[in-house]
Amino acid sequence: MGRCATLATNLLVGFAALVSASTVSAETIDFAARARQAYLMDADSGAVLFQVAGEERMYPASMSKLMTLAVMFRALKDGTLKPTDEFVVSEGAWRRGGGPSNTSAMLIPLNSRVRLDELLQGIIVQSGNDACIVVAEGMAGTEEAFARIMTEEGRKIGLKKSTFANSTGLHHPDHQTTARDLAHLARYIIRAHAEYLPIFSQKEYLYRKHRFINRNPLLFLNIGADGMKTGFTKEAGYGMVATAKQGERRLIAVVNGLSTAEERKDEARKLLEWGFRSFTEVKLFDDGEKVGDARVWGGDKLYVPLTGKGDVNIFMPKFAQNQKLKADIIYNYPLKPPIKKGDPVAKLRVTSAANASNEVQLYAADDVAPSGLWRRGLDSIALRAFSWIP
Repeated sequence: MGRCATLATNLLVGFAALVSASTVSAETIDFAARARQAYLMDADSGAVLFQVAGEERMYPASMSKLMTLAVMFRALKDGTLKPTDEFVVSEGAWRRGGGPSNTSAMLIPLNSRVRLDELLQGIIVQSGNDACIVVAEGMAGTEEAFARIMTEEGRKIGLKKSTFANSTGLHHPDHQTTARDLAHLARYIIRAHAEYLPIFSQKEYLYRKHRFINRNPLLFLNIGADGMKTGFTKEAGYGMVATAKQGERRLIAVVNGLSTAEERKDEARKLLEWGFRSFTEVKLFDDGEKVGDARVWGGDKLYVPLTGKGDVNIFMPKFAQNQKLKADIIYNYPLKPPIKKGDPVAKLRVTSAANASNEVQLYAADDVAPSGLWRRGLDSIALRAFSWIP
C-alpha cells in the first residue's frame, strides 16, 4: 500500500505495557543466528518473528525445488496433470540430473517411463534432480521454459525477488531467491496444497531397488517437524526450509549459508524451538473495536473507522524488557468512495526492534458514499494544502 498513517502514541504505550509486563528471565528476544540468512514465520498469521538478511538475494540450491513442486501441485489441482500421468526420462535429464551427474538423484533409468506420483516422492524425499528435469521437460518442453513458468508462478503467489533458471536448484548465477520468499513459498504450499504435506513427512521412499531416506534430518527429532526441503551447493552453503507444528501453532524457518549439514540441522532446530518457546499471541483489540481511522477523499465522511474481523491478535515476545515497538496503519492514501462496511481497506503493521513484524487486515466499519462536486473540490484543496497530514 502506498502511504501509512502512524498510530497514536498512547496505542504504542499500551503495546509496550503488554510486552514489558512479562518477567524478564534468561530468555531474550534475540536469537544468535549463525546462518547468513535466517527467517522465522508464524504459518497461520504470516507474522515474521525473526529475520537476518531476510530480503537479501541468495542462491537457494535444492530449497528452490519447492517452487518446482508448487507448479506441479497447481497443475494437479486444476486437472492439467494427474498422478498417474507418465513422463519419459530423456538423455539430458539422465545425464544432468541422474546417476552420471553425481548429484542427488532418483536414479531413474534412461528412456524409462515414470509416473508423476513417483516423481513427487523422488523430488520431496530424495531431492532427485533427474525427477525435477523429467517433470520440467514433460510439462513445458524444456527446463528453461519450465523455469520461466516457475518465476511467473512465483510472482503470482507473492515471491517478490525470486528468479528461477532451472527446476533443480543446481547453481546458476540467475537462480536466486530470498529467505523471505522461501518462507512465503512454504506457507503457500502448506495453505493451498495441504493434501501433499504427508509426503514431506515421509521418512523413506522405496523406488525400484533403491531405498531413499528423507534428507530432512528434523523429521527424526521429537520437535513436531513435518517438512519441508534441504539444499546445498558450494556457492549457497547448507540451507533448509523447515516447518514444525506444536499444538495448534505451526512455524516456518529458513536458514542458509551454513558450513556443514550438522550446523544446518542444529540451526534450524534451535530457531524453531526458540520460536515456539519465546512468542505468544496477544489480543490488541476486541471484535468490532475501533483500531483507527483512514482518510477518505470525496466521501460523505472525511474518515472511515477501521476494525478487525474478529479479535485483532499479534505475536509478541514473552520475554522482553523495554521492547521498542512501532505501529502503523497502512493504506492507499487517501481512500476513495464508495466504501462498503466490511471492505478490506488497510492493514495494521506492528514491528519490533528485533525485526519481528505482524500485519493484520483491517476493514471499513462504516459505509462511505461519494459526496457532491462541491465537497470533492474542497477535499482536493485540503489534501493539496495539507498532504503531509495523514
